[in-house]
Amino acid sequence: MLKYLLLPLIVFSGSAFSNVIHEERSLYRNIIVEETSDLRCLKFNTKSSQTSQSCMYKSNPDKLVFNYTKLTFASLLVTDNPKSVLIIGLGGGTLSNVIHELYPTANIHNVEIDPAVTKVARDYFNFIENDLVTSSVQDGRIFIKRAAIKKQKYDWIILDAFNGDYIPEHLLTKEFFEEVQSVLADGGVIAANTFSSSKLYEHESATYHAVFGDFINVSRENRSNRIILAGLKSIPSEAQINTRVNALAPKLVKYGVDIKAISQLMHFTKDGQDWPADTKVLTDQYSPANLLNF
Repeated sequence: MLKYLLLPLIVFSGSAFSNVIHEERSLYRNIIVEETSDLRCLKFNTKSSQTSQSCMYKSNPDKLVFNYTKLTFASLLVTDNPKSVLIIGLGGGTLSNVIHELYPTANIHNVEIDPAVTKVARDYFNFIENDLVTSSVQDGRIFIKRAAIKKQKYDWIILDAFNGDYIPEHLLTKEFFEEVQSVLADGGVIAANTFSSSKLYEHESATYHAVFGDFINVSRENRSNRIILAGLKSIPSEAQINTRVNALAPKLVKYGVDIKAISQLMHFTKDGQDWPADTKVLTDQYSPANLLNF
């Protein structure tokens, strides 16, 4: 792996100066760690875009920066006390760190295809690893295939892999979701970070529905991110959700997560599907990469 460090580089970005404190070319992409005032961000620089994968406030690392990471905690409104958590796609390790603080006895395993990303998470984003919080360098689909063979089960599976342009195609197909379903524990939930603005929106929705049946979209109006909550055996009642909101609210406030507000952003597909009935499902044979340019 070709790796190099650059001396700090000052660039002008918008209304603030940005300081590149680390840059390297990994096997998969250009990786940049950039600071702007109090904000430190991990970015992937690809041919078509430069996107922030993870950010933290240096003065308050506990406080979450991104909308989607906050929305992910809607998962806790539909499942209780996860004891085994699988995260596909590490970024800066933000989700793993917060979940470890919330559930210090839970086993959390992070899967990241790029060893350079894991090292950057350790060196620049306070990524916590110990006996209960572990990581492996592997393609997420291969990891899940092997986990299924070993009959491993997870209460909370978070799909957060991103290659800099979009979610990798082989992690968006019916066959992959069936593999994910096979390692989901009874009463567990799958939380997938995806986009409302993608041209694949309808195809993704149809594919999740084909495998998991009715699911929950969590999204803010006029925002590009959405979290899909899937794999639920039953949808909790409004009373159950409200009980969980009251229990979680004081625990999540330090992370900047307003779980009560997030509970109002949950849209149930059983109440109406927003994609045509004849939408094509994504498969290993049909996964149109041309639609990824959105």
